[in-house]
Amino acid sequence: MKIKPNVFGYKTDCEHIPIHYLPEYQPQQPGLEYMMKQRPVSEPPPCDRKGKLEGKVAVITGGDSGIGRAVAYAFAKEGADLVVAYYNEHVDANETKARVEQLGRRCLPMAGDIGDEAFCRQIAEQTVREFGKIDILVNNAAVQFYQPHFENISSEQLELTFRTNIFSIFHLTKAVLPHLKPGSAIINTTSVLGTVGLDVLIDYSATKGAINAFTRALAASLISRGIRVNAVAPGATWTPLVPASFPPEEYESIGYDSPIKRNAQPFELAGAYVYLASDDASYVVGEIINVNGGQYFA
Repeated sequence: MKIKPNVFGYKTDCEHIPIHYLPEYQPQQPGLEYMMKQRPVSEPPPCDRKGKLEGKVAVITGGDSGIGRAVAYAFAKEGADLVVAYYNEHVDANETKARVEQLGRRCLPMAGDIGDEAFCRQIAEQTVREFGKIDILVNNAAVQFYQPHFENISSEQLELTFRTNIFSIFHLTKAVLPHLKPGSAIINTTSVLGTVGLDVLIDYSATKGAINAFTRALAASLISRGIRVNAVAPGATWTPLVPASFPPEEYESIGYDSPIKRNAQPFELAGAYVYLASDDASYVVGEIINVNGGQYFA
């Protein structure tokens, strides 16, 4: 049968499966993956484990679902133990923990608000108590608020977006830094929108631009200590955050303005994080790797 992508970027060989699905409903963001009818694909087909991160300990924010979950699975398959920081999506976090443990690695979920500096310190302290060290930090969690009218972006929304998306990176990096050693890696999740912007996500786009600058400046600051800082800039990716923040008439067409004509699935981004976390990227410093299907040719 003919292979074709549906609106969420996953291919089916069943002609009778419709391309368009019923709208997803999410009561609030960052959304709950376990409630989604069309679940994001967090793992690629089975492959041999290579052990690129054997014995490493990684902290991943937003690791309960979406891109963070896919990164957690990919890291576990390469031999890393994990701390997964998330907000309040407990079912999703427990799913991630169960899968990581099935893969033979340890996983410590931690619920809280990464915009709170005290929680960021708690993450660092509890990781060291549990695992004895920290080797990799993935600053991935974010919020976004669809707002087609700039003048309707409230001060409260602006502050929440910046506190969650960029202040948290400052707080957690500062908390983790005393525990990092030469050879450690920090990876920030930015976005194609940090370069080109989007008219309905102005404050979100601004935080991603800030992450780009933060990544390059911090990389210059820390490379003398042997700590590499880089970022991954995804394009349109099917995660719970999308139906939690966009109306269905908008998110069903997201990704079709890219040359590849579809959304990414989370596992399609995970390899970039493995690369940046491993010794394969030992000469990669202050870079932003675009994984966006050619979106905007950024």
